[in-house]
Amino acid sequence: MLAYLPSPPQGVWEIGPFPLRAYAVCIIVGIIVAIWWGEKRWQSRGGEAGTILDVAVFAVPFGLIGGRIYHVATDWQKYFGEDGNPMDALKIYQGGLGIWGAVFFGAIGAWIACRIYKVPLPALGDAIAPPILLAQAIGRLGNYFNQELYGRETDLPWGLEIYLRFDDAGRLDMMNGVSSGEVHSVVHPTFLYELLWNVAVVLALVYIDRRFRIGHGRLFALYVAGYCFGRFFVELMRDDEATQIAGIRINSFTSGLVFLAAIAYVLFATKGRETPEQLRPEWGPRPWPWQFGALRTAGEASETGSGAEAYAAPDSETGKESGESGPADPLEKAAASKEGGESGAGDPLAKPKDADESAKTDDPADSAAGPQDSSAEADPAELGGSAEPPKSATGEDAVDPKSSASESDALHTDSVSPADTDSAATAPKNP
Repeated sequence: MLAYLPSPPQGVWEIGPFPLRAYAVCIIVGIIVAIWWGEKRWQSRGGEAGTILDVAVFAVPFGLIGGRIYHVATDWQKYFGEDGNPMDALKIYQGGLGIWGAVFFGAIGAWIACRIYKVPLPALGDAIAPPILLAQAIGRLGNYFNQELYGRETDLPWGLEIYLRFDDAGRLDMMNGVSSGEVHSVVHPTFLYELLWNVAVVLALVYIDRRFRIGHGRLFALYVAGYCFGRFFVELMRDDEATQIAGIRINSFTSGLVFLAAIAYVLFATKGRETPEQLRPEWGPRPWPWQFGALRTAGEASETGSGAEAYAAPDSETGKESGESGPADPLEKAAASKEGGESGAGDPLAKPKDADESAKTDDPADSAAGPQDSSAEADPAELGGSAEPPKSATGEDAVDPKSSASESDALHTDSVSPADTDSAATAPKNP
């Protein structure tokens, strides 16, 4: 007698008043693994830590709701048919999540989060594609405990035994009951086929990502195409009740159409890969997803460009703001180099510090009114460009450093007469 694969005797354990369901545990473990591994991959691509968790706060609820909606819509007879109970549509713990609806609605939730956090959605999809598929593989173990998603009967050595389960009252309950040991049938473990296929595609995606470093959502599209390709053939082996179109299960149609769309995206999407700078938003620490006011404020600051300035380092206000009016004047550079101890006496543009300060504070219109104006060498550019170069800046003064030093001392004295011809020569002419 062949030793077939046994099914679990039960999928639900009563812990006090609360039922512990293996299906729910597998789903939760898959989500945790996807978030943990997705964070690792996102950070390795240059993204900010914590981004995947923040996005998951939106994507996971959307995905669960979307998966349930797809399942109920495609198997509506179970809930709204003659023997159906509409309230059972809300009992998600009994199994029944359509992966197509989960991915589609989860993508909508991720898009909302990426809009809020200013993160490129295609790049995020590439980072989480292998983790999502691994989470799907872990979730298929839940189908094993629920004795669902199996195929037609078989006599292969790896055939799966399906047991009859009964509740405490002795009534048949294949989902929540306990096995009596009686074998109902031996079937293809199609959930196991899909699990193994998912793991193989995960390994292929990781290799492709490392080998070719693709981006802009193309790795996510490869994940979708790879999953659809395997799911198409798995659906052909299933024998459970399902909605059909022209004798073909509806999931087979969905797999084929989505596969073609994913391949088209891979072929026509932008080539290359996003830079680490493109993965980081232009604001500081991200607010929590439930802090809607803080999210709006940070988003507006990022759009106006003030978000990065709000979190800039304090030293950025020292060096750059002083140069907002343009590049430093050559005369100021020469004065600064002279103060630093450089030998700037021979520089024809050099001038004393006090003279430079007085030139900035005095009115150019009063430059010829007194002895202090004659000592301050105003910048010709400030006077409209019509002023003549001062006498102290000529080549004759630059030849002898000693004479330049004596003239500098003379400029700082207040005993010069306004009528002095040398002082009058050094004063700039009014335009």
